[in-house]
Amino acid sequence: MTSGPGPARRLLRGLSGAGGRRRGTDDGTPDDGGAPGDAPAGRARARAFGLRTRLVFAFLLVAAVSAGTTSALTYREARNALLKTAQDTAVSSFRDQVQQTGWTLPVRGEGLEEVLRDIARKGKPRPWVVFAEYGSVRASSGENPVSTVITPELRRAARAHPSGSFERVVKDGVPYLTIAMPTVLRTGPEGVLPSGLVLYAVMRMTDEQVNVDALLVAARDGALPGLVIALIPGLIAARSVLRPVRELRQAAQSMGSGRLDTRITVRGSDELADLARTFNDSAGKLERSVRELREAEARARRFASDVSHELRTPLTGMLAVTEVLDEDAGRLDPDTARAVRLVSTETGKLAVLVEDLMEISRFDARAAELNTDEVDVAETIRKTLQNRHWTDGRVRTELPSGIRARLDPRRFDIVIANLVGNALRHGGAPVTVSLRGEARSSGPPVLIAQVADSGPGIRPDVLPHIFDRFYKADAARTRSAGSGLGLAITQENVRLHGGTVRAGNLPGGGAVFTVEIPLCPEEAGG
Repeated sequence: MTSGPGPARRLLRGLSGAGGRRRGTDDGTPDDGGAPGDAPAGRARARAFGLRTRLVFAFLLVAAVSAGTTSALTYREARNALLKTAQDTAVSSFRDQVQQTGWTLPVRGEGLEEVLRDIARKGKPRPWVVFAEYGSVRASSGENPVSTVITPELRRAARAHPSGSFERVVKDGVPYLTIAMPTVLRTGPEGVLPSGLVLYAVMRMTDEQVNVDALLVAARDGALPGLVIALIPGLIAARSVLRPVRELRQAAQSMGSGRLDTRITVRGSDELADLARTFNDSAGKLERSVRELREAEARARRFASDVSHELRTPLTGMLAVTEVLDEDAGRLDPDTARAVRLVSTETGKLAVLVEDLMEISRFDARAAELNTDEVDVAETIRKTLQNRHWTDGRVRTELPSGIRARLDPRRFDIVIANLVGNALRHGGAPVTVSLRGEARSSGPPVLIAQVADSGPGIRPDVLPHIFDRFYKADAARTRSAGSGLGLAITQENVRLHGGTVRAGNLPGGGAVFTVEIPLCPEEAGG
């Protein structure tokens, strides 16, 4: 009687796992398959880290995946090679022992145990426990009840595969390799018949389990130091990437603070170097553009200042002449008198415009200064109205006495005069001028002066531009006597006092201008 040829060809599942088993046939056909896979990893929740942390984390993630994959593949191949070697040796040796043993039928229990012990002693790579089944006859080479390790699946596989079958099982935490080898009767050169006698070999695989565990520990211990070592190039790479980014941020902040000559040092020829070159080129173009704009603005200011100064002298003479002509206009014919009065009026407007331009040029050149004095604010406002003859009922006042502040009387006079004049020209009478002091929870108390008119108010599209230079809201204002500089000069004078001025509309109609000036301008930066 002989057994069928062919060693096992398929790798088996790992030894770990209680009750886990893997079965295959001796001719290389596995009953179940599948190489072991990597353990599933939990998904990490995304968090907002700095760029350095994200770069290092990405570098370590790539290193971990690479090291883990390499370690897992190496472990799997080494483990399978180790198990396959032990398994093939055991299967081949057991087959040879079964083939070399002479069997006579019918098989009786007498002397069978001695044959089984002889086969067990010759087991490779280590001794086996051999168990035989023949009908109702049961025999074993050892005292251990190894028959409990032999599964019903292996018995069915032994009947279905005359060439033999094997299976790895874990029983009570101990791994075993079980081999089933049916004996056959040869009926001719190629014919065989099953004899009904099946031999089972059971071999402990504790040594292989120890070696597999050592492989796992070696793979793990080799991967962890690799990750620690990978942290060093990760930090170096992050630093090399972040250095130009930090320089770019610092350069942008420097340019934002007005240092347009800021440049970045270009290193290398990669994308970050291209970014640095692009930044330097853009910064150079911006610097040239800003320099040209500043030069053009300076020329425009100088031109306005020079023109104003040059016009001031002839206008002084013209004003003197027009005053004389106004006095004699009554003795001239009507047409000549109207022409004289028109020339006098327009010359006065031109003189006011020149004075306004000179005042604006002083503000632009930062040459305007405050000459402050402690004044009674209500009395100062009354003098402003009296000097311009606005005491005829068109202007109402709400001026409580006792409010004193350090102001520049001339500039505050211009503020009130411009606001009241603007209200009379473009709003509607009566105009109300009110005054009050107000304490603030933080900062010094403020002086609040309001000028409100009874006109239609200011359109919403006009409000954002109301203090712009030469701005006129509509065609009616274009034909008006104003130059469009009065409110701009008012705003500059208020700012010089450290205060603010804003425009708005009253709920019942009419425009209102509110001036707020700290009562301690020295502390307010005025």
